[in-house]
Amino acid sequence: MSDGVRCMWMRGGTSKGGYFLKEDLPADHAARDSFLLRVMGSPDPRQIDGMGGADPLTSKVAVVSRSSRPGVDVDYLFLQVFVDRAIVTDAQNCGNILAGVGPFAIERGLVSARDAETPVSIYMENTGQIAVAGVCTPGGVVTYAGDARIDGVPGAHAPIPLEFRDTAGSSCGALLPSGAARDEINGVGVTLIDNGMPCIVIKAADVGATGYETREALEADAGLRARIEAIRLVAGPLMTLGDVGDQSVPKIMLVAPPRAGGAVSVRSFIPHRAHASIGVLGAVSVATACLIPGSPAAAVAVVPDGRRKTLSVEHPSGEMSCVVETDAAGAVISAALLRTARKLMDGKVFA
Repeated sequence: MSDGVRCMWMRGGTSKGGYFLKEDLPADHAARDSFLLRVMGSPDPRQIDGMGGADPLTSKVAVVSRSSRPGVDVDYLFLQVFVDRAIVTDAQNCGNILAGVGPFAIERGLVSARDAETPVSIYMENTGQIAVAGVCTPGGVVTYAGDARIDGVPGAHAPIPLEFRDTAGSSCGALLPSGAARDEINGVGVTLIDNGMPCIVIKAADVGATGYETREALEADAGLRARIEAIRLVAGPLMTLGDVGDQSVPKIMLVAPPRAGGAVSVRSFIPHRAHASIGVLGAVSVATACLIPGSPAAAVAVVPDGRRKTLSVEHPSGEMSCVVETDAAGAVISAALLRTARKLMDGKVFA
């Protein structure tokens, strides 16, 4: 790969990473992962010899290809490149990086643009689910300029609405893999849930936190991190994920009553670093947990009435609004969120 590999660097939502066509990467997964580790500069806390930004949120990869599935435009594989360990994993999805997949697919000619807006149907290989992204294409050309704002990203950009359906049990086989709304692990009440992202939802107060801390304060609290990691290791097998010591899932979600007019306040660990905001599918899973009677999230959340409701999930950088639709029994049947993306670089990357 001494001649470089075609790549587009993009911000997707509140994350950032490299977007590749599948055909441009090695077919052998071990060779591909070795290449991506060199591209990012991992393992190294600073990732000084690569493109990574010394943070899990900026050490991500999207692998995109034209889909042969009926009614689907492109297939998308998300890869998390660890910062300080030589690990590349496909154990989770990423809804933020997903926000850039539609524009990338159009720019690479995998999807023909329409005038005004182009819907892009995306099969998420990590979880076997489908999302539909709406991409602004005035005159049949992708634009990243617009008036949409999302917390955690400065400025305004073109809106990219994302709609998710049938995400329950995407990685764990069931929305509640243990079969219960509330389990107890190490004396702490938890909800083990997977509505697009495997998560452990815990009342912040039950592990000695408030749920309103800054990211820096959370990362400095070694005792808190040890307590929640012990819970995570026990939860892994209960969620059908096995030994999760070296996995990026399940995520930890510490919930508290809202303080800014939203539905719930969340502090997220992904899983060993505190998130600067919250992941898209993590927000969907937490919002879903708020609707489950008896769960720790339901105990602290303020939930609006109606079959279709907007739950504002407060996080360290602001909030993320999740529009959920429920059936007559109150089960979530779809969720939609607003994201933005921006192309940062298009060229070749070297390893």
